[in-house]
Amino acid sequence: MRGFGRASCTRSVRATFIALAALGALALAGWAQESEEEDPLAQYEQKVDEAVDRGLTYLAEAQQEDGTWPSGWGKNTGIASLCVMAFLAKGYTPGTGQYGDAINKGIDFVLNSRQENGMLLGGGRSQGPMYSHTIAALMLSEVSGMVDLERQEKVDEVLPEALKIILAAQKIRKSDRFKGGWRYQPNSSDSDISCTGWPLMALRSARNNGAEVPTEAIEDALGFITRCHNRDGGFGYQPGGGSGPGRTGVGLLCLELCGRHRSEAAIAAGKWLLKRPPRNPRESHFYYAIYYCSQGMFQLGDEYWEPFAAQMYENLLKAQQENGSWPKGSSSREGECYTTAMSVLAMSVPYCQLPIYQR
Repeated sequence: MRGFGRASCTRSVRATFIALAALGALALAGWAQESEEEDPLAQYEQKVDEAVDRGLTYLAEAQQEDGTWPSGWGKNTGIASLCVMAFLAKGYTPGTGQYGDAINKGIDFVLNSRQENGMLLGGGRSQGPMYSHTIAALMLSEVSGMVDLERQEKVDEVLPEALKIILAAQKIRKSDRFKGGWRYQPNSSDSDISCTGWPLMALRSARNNGAEVPTEAIEDALGFITRCHNRDGGFGYQPGGGSGPGRTGVGLLCLELCGRHRSEAAIAAGKWLLKRPPRNPRESHFYYAIYYCSQGMFQLGDEYWEPFAAQMYENLLKAQQENGSWPKGSSSREGECYTTAMSVLAMSVPYCQLPIYQR
């Protein structure tokens, strides 16, 4: 793995072992003991690797011939995109290796799902079209530069149009309370933090990849996110709403990825989540919450990531089923491919393979 605890993404534990080998077995053993004490997550490394591999095996076997994955929402571009990103998060790439064909099939489904209005929907149902569209845009931005020339040309055609739809939806006339955010429909006149997280991540990813995303769009989105922040440190669904783990995870990650790293609001959100983390995989919206909270706490720093990750690993490792999948929540219509993709994405954050995950 690429590091589970301190100095993740910047130091290779295996390389350190090689360098120290010349000092003798005694010195190496002493370093290993000290390193394990320094990194409280080292005990989970092998178990998490194995769980992620089992989850990806399940997703590969569950994929349909048309590149989609089964769900209660039909042929859904959002769920397909999350499944594709789950493979990428472990370091698998389009067209190569064990899962190269599965990744390409998922990408092709999304690329071919563009509607006449430019929305990436694929004909499946969803809680709201902006969910599927923005998750698909995020995935296409993440794979841009990884795919072959023919697919890259298609990405270069589809992705800019998808981003324009996101930017236009943000500009719909709204009251000051909802300005800068997004909602279920591209013409919605209000906003919520859940719908806002995905398009903001898509815009941030695209900007990292060289797209011309206006600074104003990022700042306006952060303005809405900030209005959802509560005095208790958590974030509400809309300004004035009560705090919850999923909402707080979204708020924290948006702050961290968009220039508010370790701000007062971000630190407060991290402290809130340490006290009230998502715990029960059978609860409604658990997997959505664990996805955002995992990313946000990793970005915030090791003193938040390490205690959060330890309890997250315990919960997810216990919940994984014999076939490698994770069980549906009490009211989840998305299905076990969705819950498995979200679990893999949450546990894979320290691998630092997806650009959006990197510190």
